[in-house]
Amino acid sequence: MEQSKSASDKLAERKARLLDLHKKRQEARTDNHQEVVAEDARKKLPKNWEARKRQAEWLLADDKAREDAQAAGKDYERLKLLEVSAIDAERIEKKKKRKDNPDLGFSTYEAQTARQYSRLVKGMPTRDMEKYEKQKAALGEAFYGGAHTTLHALTKDTPSAINAMVKDLDQQIERRKKYSRRRIYNDDADVDFINERNSKFNKKLDRFYGEHTAEIKQNLERGTAI
Repeated sequence: MEQSKSASDKLAERKARLLDLHKKRQEARTDNHQEVVAEDARKKLPKNWEARKRQAEWLLADDKAREDAQAAGKDYERLKLLEVSAIDAERIEKKKKRKDNPDLGFSTYEAQTARQYSRLVKGMPTRDMEKYEKQKAALGEAFYGGAHTTLHALTKDTPSAINAMVKDLDQQIERRKKYSRRRIYNDDADVDFINERNSKFNKKLDRFYGEHTAEIKQNLERGTAI
């Protein structure tokens, strides 16, 4: 009787172990399936998804910190600047300067003209609608101009406008003198040259053949070129 009971106990123990192994296998199968689904979902996301996610989290934290500072009656911008080191502040300022009006040296006359146009537009004063309407009423049909319209005798520049133009021209002349041989080094650019002469030669090649050789260059850098 004891021997049969012992055998039945062993059988029950083995069944319990087998059931436990079956449960673990099912859990592993479920976990693997969830990981596969999650990995497939990650592959379908944009390439910059992680960066966008970090930016969204930072914006939420920044908004919360701003609300807390306002509730405490403190200046949030001042508090935020107190936590920024001098090195980080310099890096942020350089990045902002490159983003607002990137100055990476002379590339083409079109790019130089576009940069100058953007700078002049940003320096324009705010629009005076009252002055606009007065000038429109005074000039009549000539306000919109045409093939045979002459505004030379109809308009007269104010002394302040003339002084502003002269000041801007003087500033352009001074900047042009300083810019004659000035070049700004881009810290984020790839170093693919051995000296200054080789750097200029590579930039010239890239302007003409860069779009045609981009894939070959990437394969060489990855080591997957045939």
